[in-house]
Amino acid sequence: MFYKLIAVIVAFAIGLVSAAANDVRELSRVSITNFLSGNGLVLGALTLVEAAKLETGDVVRQAIIELYAGSSDILMNLPFEGIQGNAMKYNRESSLPGVGFRGVNESYTPSTGVLNPLTEALVIAGGDLDVDKFIVDTMGQNQRSVHEAMKVRALSLAWTKTFIKGDNQSDPREFDGLQTRITGSQLIAAGSTANGSALSLTKLDEAIDQTLNPTHLIMSKAMRRRLTQASRSTTVGGFITMEVGAFGRRVEFYNGLPILVLDLDHTGTAILPFTEAATSGTATATSIYVISAGEGGVLGLQNGGIDVRDLGELQTAPVYRTRVEWYNGYAVFNGRAATRLYSISDAAVVA
Repeated sequence: MFYKLIAVIVAFAIGLVSAAANDVRELSRVSITNFLSGNGLVLGALTLVEAAKLETGDVVRQAIIELYAGSSDILMNLPFEGIQGNAMKYNRESSLPGVGFRGVNESYTPSTGVLNPLTEALVIAGGDLDVDKFIVDTMGQNQRSVHEAMKVRALSLAWTKTFIKGDNQSDPREFDGLQTRITGSQLIAAGSTANGSALSLTKLDEAIDQTLNPTHLIMSKAMRRRLTQASRSTTVGGFITMEVGAFGRRVEFYNGLPILVLDLDHTGTAILPFTEAATSGTATATSIYVISAGEGGVLGLQNGGIDVRDLGELQTAPVYRTRVEWYNGYAVFNGRAATRLYSISDAAVVA
C-alpha cells in the first residue's frame, strides 16, 4: 500500500511538471517582453541582441532577430522599449525652471520649466520572404534559410538607412531619421570651408560635449579609417582603442565611446557617403553623429517585437513564403540626446 501511494505521488508530480512544461512552451510562442509587461514585470528597454536571448522557445523567431541585429551596428546597440498602441506620447524638456537665493523674510520668484508634448508614431517594416519550391525540392530545405537570411539582411540595412536618412515628408510610410530631426545647436559644422572641412578632433570633441550623456559615435567606414590613421600620427593623435564586441566583431572606441559603423544599404549605396551638402550646398561632405542611446535619450520603440510567420506554400504560386513584420520607430526624449557634426570633407583628420 505504501509503495502504491509513493507511485501515485510520483505520477502526480510528473504530471505537474509536464503541464508546467507545456505552459512554458506555450508562453514561448508569445513575446516574452509583452508577457512580462502585461503582468507588471517590466524588463525595461532591451537591444535586439538581448531580446533574442529571451526567445528560447521559437528558433525561427530568435534567428530572425539575431540576423536583424547582426546586420547593423545600430540595431545591435540601440535599446527598444515595448509600447501599447500605435504611437507614444511624451514630453521633451525645453527649459528648466528658474532657481535662486532669498534673504530672510523674502520670497522666491515663481518659475516653471517648459515641456514640449510630442507624439512618435510607429511604422510597419518588414517583407515577404519567398523561396521557389523547385529550389527547396532540388537543393534541400536549407536553401530556404539561405534566401530568407539574405532578405532579412536587406530589411535590416533598409531600416538602418532610414534611421539616418528617413524623411516622413518624402515618404509618409517611414519615420524621420536623425538627419531630418537634428537642428539648432545640435547641428555643428565641421568648419567654414565652402566644400567641406577636414575633420578636426577639436570639433569632434565639441560635438561629444554638446551631447547629453553620449554613448556612441556613428560614422562611415571611411571616417573611421581616417580616425584610425590620425591615431597613428604623432602630429594629430586621438585616443583610439579596440575591443571585440557581439558576434566577434572588432569595435573601435574614440575617447571611450564605441564607434558604430555604417557601410552600404540594401541597394548597395553608401549610407554616409561624401555626397552630403556642405555648408555651401555642394554635395562634397559627410557627417558624424553622436547619440545618447537608452532611456531618456535616443530609444527605439516597438509593439510586439519582430513577428515571424511561416505561411507555407502559396496557392497562387509554387513558392514557400515567410512573412516578417515589425511595428517600430524611435524617439529622441531629450533635445541634446543627438548631435550631428556635418560638412566633413574627404581629407586627413587634423588636431
